[in-house]
Amino acid sequence: MASVVSTASRKVFSNATSRLSLLTSVSSREKSSNEGKRRRDLINHSRVRGIDILRNPKLNKGTAFTVKERQLMGIHGLIPPVVRTMEEQTVRVLTNFRKRSSDLDRFIYLISLQDRNERLFYKVLSENVEDMMPIVYTPTVGQACEHYGIVFRRPRGLFISINDRGHIYDILCNWPERNVKAIVVTDGERILGLGDLGVYGMGIPVGKLSLYTALGGIHPAKCLPILLDVGTNNKKLHSDPLYIGRQENRVTGPEYDDFVDEFMHAVQRRYGSTCLIQFEDFGNHNAFRFLEKYRNKFCTFNDDIQGTAAVAAAGVFASLRITKKKLIDNVFLFQGAGEANIGIAQLLSLAMQEEGATEAEAISKIWMVDSRGLLTKERPSGGISGHKADFAKDFKHMNNLEEIVEELKPSAIIGAAAVAGAFTEKVIKSMGKYNERPIIFALSNPTSKAECSAEDAYTLTEGRCVFASGSPFPSFTINGKTLYPGQGNNAYIFPGVALGVITCGVRHVPDLLFLRAAQRLAELVTDEHLAEGRVYPPLSDIQEVSLNIAVDLAEYCYTNGLASAYPEPDDKEEYVKSFMYTSEYEIFEPETWEWPDKA
Repeated sequence: MASVVSTASRKVFSNATSRLSLLTSVSSREKSSNEGKRRRDLINHSRVRGIDILRNPKLNKGTAFTVKERQLMGIHGLIPPVVRTMEEQTVRVLTNFRKRSSDLDRFIYLISLQDRNERLFYKVLSENVEDMMPIVYTPTVGQACEHYGIVFRRPRGLFISINDRGHIYDILCNWPERNVKAIVVTDGERILGLGDLGVYGMGIPVGKLSLYTALGGIHPAKCLPILLDVGTNNKKLHSDPLYIGRQENRVTGPEYDDFVDEFMHAVQRRYGSTCLIQFEDFGNHNAFRFLEKYRNKFCTFNDDIQGTAAVAAAGVFASLRITKKKLIDNVFLFQGAGEANIGIAQLLSLAMQEEGATEAEAISKIWMVDSRGLLTKERPSGGISGHKADFAKDFKHMNNLEEIVEELKPSAIIGAAAVAGAFTEKVIKSMGKYNERPIIFALSNPTSKAECSAEDAYTLTEGRCVFASGSPFPSFTINGKTLYPGQGNNAYIFPGVALGVITCGVRHVPDLLFLRAAQRLAELVTDEHLAEGRVYPPLSDIQEVSLNIAVDLAEYCYTNGLASAYPEPDDKEEYVKSFMYTSEYEIFEPETWEWPDKA
């Protein structure tokens, strides 16, 4: 019997391999469909047999392989004889996940699962978003980055060093997937609120792209995390024996700029002009420069600037349904004037202008505080440059946030400068004193860097504030009412934006796309959500949110000439769905294979 199975198996796989040449004859329409992709995958998979299948996370199903699949693929006996469904495997994963003693251990467990069984990882993540997103991304990913030398098991993505200048395209060609559509890149200089972590920052692109797939349905084979290693100014890492990058100070100036420029052109040459490049956690001094330099030349955006802006703006838009104010009737005070807050301020200004305000009127409603105090045109601590200057006021200089709140009486205060506890008891009480429903957004990550806790915000305003945070806080009961803090997580925005951009073949990503995404996200907040204190939909709904944003952006892109994928689909929702990844296992039994026709 064994010899018969072996002979049949060899014949099946020999025939499959002989048909590889048919790939070149697959029609262009078929290439754009999921069915065509599945057929090509099955043909390619036929070249892998035996233990290599179990070592390949894209193919491995563990105990879910049927007996026939095990025999035909040469893995019979290499795994336990029991056959489990994906649902049964999920129970095992969740049991293991919950038995871990710390969030960092849970992070390591999930990453190990991703390295073993990709589809099961995404199945569990997408069905348990509220429990697992804080583990694979903020806040736990920050902890993982800090300990990346210990956490590091198996390289994911590409590590491109400044020493590789002149050869970046060759390195991109080493990546096995040729149809990459989304890249998240960092140089590790400003990881969350933790500072310069150098190569240890690779956890951010990896985690971000996991959410591209789990929340936005973008196929993992189309996603590529990249770390640009130009060194680190973190002296602690220079002497860290576990550090996996260049233990030298950061390269800056023209050499650094030329390196990034070569990278951008190499990506475009390798993957085309519609490959999305998301900049993540670059230093403030570089983030704005690169956004302005590349936004009209490449398909690119900066999530720390534009993604944060969109999710915060969406929270503000939803909050207006609680406060009963128009956007232009608010006074916004920002704690911090870095890339996140500048991005939020710019988007709010754009939204006010769309509603009919002049640019000067919109800017007059926005005040900013940085490490040297209120942004004023003649402050004694020195001049104000770059995008900060747009928001500097003709006003007396002040440097104490508590006094500034008393003076300006803002209706909304937004923090994103990673200054833990910046919203003191006096600040919060003042917000409650001058506003019936004050807006308090403590957006800094991780939780240890938050400007205040949800409990403090609710308690000190007698439960009247509209609160949102960057990291998750538990529900809080006050005056007999349970409130659910909104988590202003960029994951509400970037998966949907990326899905819309990729499916429509957008070549440049204007700010108006992020404003549209913010407006659509705010529309998805129901009256029931608002009654619970939420200004964002529950995280459990986030896949549906991403689809809604992508479809809305598709309509906008085709209407406004931003799309390059033609012909224009009549049903945008079905069109977007046709690109989305499914975590269900593939079937590798020969009678289910459908070969592409030669014609």
